[in-house]
Amino acid sequence: MENTEEGQGQCPAETLLKQLAGKWKPQIFRIALAGPVRFNALLRQLDGSSKQAIASALKEMEEQQLIEKQVIKLKPLHIEYILSERGRSLIPIFRQLEHLA
Repeated sequence: MENTEEGQGQCPAETLLKQLAGKWKPQIFRIALAGPVRFNALLRQLDGSSKQAIASALKEMEEQQLIEKQVIKLKPLHIEYILSERGRSLIPIFRQLEHLA
């Protein structure tokens, strides 16, 4: 019960920082701010990343409802990742954290 009460009183920036913890999640979030992004585009943009690391980060971000996976049925069939409604609601907090850095 205590964890629930603590979670309700958390600062939005603290919540976002916890959700974006990890090596690639902040960069993926930043790239997704510009619009839909494909897996291979992330691999090209994130120097030093691996397929496994990016796939794991995307899966965690989906579970946290920060991004959504969309299957585009146009040929060629492909998948794009976009910020979810929840992810978009965190953009102002993310921008403030960027300015503090």
